[in-house]
Amino acid sequence: MKSVLVLMICLSTRLNAGVIGPDDFAALPPADVVILGEIHDNPVHHAHQARAVAELAPAALVFEMLTPAQVAAMPQDRSDAGRLAAAFGWQAAGWPDFAMYFPIFAAAPKARIYGGDVPRDTVRLAMRAGAAAGFGSDAGRFGLETPLAPADQTAREAEQREAHCGLLPEDLLPGMVQVQRLRDAALAQAVLRAMADTGGPVAVITGSGHARRDTGVPAMLAIADPGLTVLSVGQLEADPGPGAPYDLWIVTPTTARDDPCAELGGG
Repeated sequence: MKSVLVLMICLSTRLNAGVIGPDDFAALPPADVVILGEIHDNPVHHAHQARAVAELAPAALVFEMLTPAQVAAMPQDRSDAGRLAAAFGWQAAGWPDFAMYFPIFAAAPKARIYGGDVPRDTVRLAMRAGAAAGFGSDAGRFGLETPLAPADQTAREAEQREAHCGLLPEDLLPGMVQVQRLRDAALAQAVLRAMADTGGPVAVITGSGHARRDTGVPAMLAIADPGLTVLSVGQLEADPGPGAPYDLWIVTPTTARDDPCAELGGG
């Protein structure tokens, strides 16, 4: 495994830690785990991820969009986008068009694929009984049995409130925070499984919220396996301002989309 010192040198010499441009996705610093964030429906973000994956040549790819069961149904031949999407049941799962994601698979045709998503019944359990209950016996390894500090809990509930356009009942916000913790831990667990199976490097395709160093998958990995070197890359449509919770990030134009608040009933 590459040392933390090597990663820090790479960050300071190959790319200055902070804002990057599109061409920098072909020259990301090496790490055991490279987390490539996205806004799910932004095609530019997926093009950047595909370029990064092609250059990184990871031994494994972890997708937030797939459960382990979906990966188990994957055909051995991954060259046909339509067949792959059908095997995953991609359209029924509600993710954006698979055509945006297929180039990422094609960029690493020999990489092992892992699913970091969780079934809906597990999400419902976490919403009701907490992330540790939903995760199961290994919850302690990822810090899920430890309650968040009050200020952290308040901040995360505020993020969930904003993400859902202020339309969620207040009593649902703590459960939404638990679900987010569950999803972060499930992705981190998939990363560790991929590292154990392949030796890495591992690239993770996920929303930029899960790529955050302070609360997302990197934070879970730091608890579960602090010896790993982890590079977090966020992709955003607005300037995150000072203290952005990523090693590197890019701000891209906003993709055309309907008003998400209107879709949730707020417009």
